[in-house]
Amino acid sequence: MILISGGLALTLAAGGAAAYKFGLFSDIGDPVAFGKVQEKTATASEVLPEVLMPTGPAAEFVRTNRLPDGTQIAKTTLKGAKSGFTGDVWVWVPKEYDDPRYAKSGFPVLISLPGGRGYPTNYWGTGPGLGLQKAVSDGAAAGTSLPFILVMPVINGDTKHHFDGSDIPGQPRMGTWMAEDVPDFAKANFRTFTSRDGWAFMGSSSGGFGAFKHVLKHPDRFKAAIASGIDIVPDSPLWQGNRQAMDADNPEKLAAKLIDAKGPEVYINFQIGTAETGREKAEKFMKEYGRGPVHTRLQVIQDGEHNGKSYVRGMREGSLEWISKVMKAPTPEPGV
Repeated sequence: MILISGGLALTLAAGGAAAYKFGLFSDIGDPVAFGKVQEKTATASEVLPEVLMPTGPAAEFVRTNRLPDGTQIAKTTLKGAKSGFTGDVWVWVPKEYDDPRYAKSGFPVLISLPGGRGYPTNYWGTGPGLGLQKAVSDGAAAGTSLPFILVMPVINGDTKHHFDGSDIPGQPRMGTWMAEDVPDFAKANFRTFTSRDGWAFMGSSSGGFGAFKHVLKHPDRFKAAIASGIDIVPDSPLWQGNRQAMDADNPEKLAAKLIDAKGPEVYINFQIGTAETGREKAEKFMKEYGRGPVHTRLQVIQDGEHNGKSYVRGMREGSLEWISKVMKAPTPEPGV
C-alpha cells in the first residue's frame, strides 16, 4: 500500500508538472494587482516630492503572460477620457517595483509602441518572446538600464487604417490617446515621477514615428525616445492633403520649432538595421535637426532587419543604456 501510494503520488506530481508545462493548467486570465506590498508600507506623505503615488481609479487587469523571472504581463481595456477612444493596454512592471526597498520611489515609464497595424493588439505586450521585457530586466541587473515600467497600448483605431499616431481630423484621436490618456492611466495605477524625466517612448516602424513625434510635440511631458525603423514625416492617406493638420504632427516642423524656442532639451535615439532601408532618412534628420535642444543618436544594428527582435538587440547593444542615462532612476530606501 505504501509503495502504491508513493508511486501514485509521484505519478500525479509528474503529471501535474507536465500539465503546467503544456498549459493544461494556467493562471492566464486571472486578475492581477500590482504593487500590493508598497500599498501597505508607503503613503503619499512618506514619499519623495518628485514621486507621484497612484492617483486612481485602479484599472482591472488580467494576466496575459508570466515570465520566467516571475514578472508578469497584464492587460486592461482603457476608455480614454480625453480622446474618447477605447482600446486595450498591456503593462509589465520590473521585479524591483514590488521590492520593499522601492516602496516610496517612483519608476520611469517607457510607453512602448508597435509597428504594423498596432490594433487590436500590441506585439510588445502579446509577444514577450521578442525579448523587450527581458532586455530591461537584464539591463537593470547589469546596471546598464533603468527598471522601466513598460506600458504598451494599441496605436491605431482599427485594422484597416494607419493613423500616424495623431489626431487626424474626423478620425479617432490616436495622438491624444497615446500622449494623454495612456500617461494618465499609468499615473492612476503606478508609482511614477511628476516630471518629464520619468517619461519616455519607444517604438518600431509606425510606432517609432509616433514615439519620437510625441517627444518633439510634447517636450514638456516627455524627455526621450527610442525610434526604430521609422518614417520621418506623416504619410497616412487619412490626412487627405490637410497640410496644416499634418504640419502639426510633422517631426521636422516640430524639431525646427523646438530649436527656435531653444528648448526644452529632448533626446532621440534612432535604430536602423543594416539589412533594412531608411538609414539615410534618419541621418538626414540628424544632420538638419540634431542640434541645440534636439539631441540625436543612431544605433546601427549589424545584420538587423525590420522587426522587433532586431530592434531589441539594438536596445541591448546600446540604446537602453543611452536612454537610461537621461531618465530619472528609482531610488531604494537605505536600510530596508
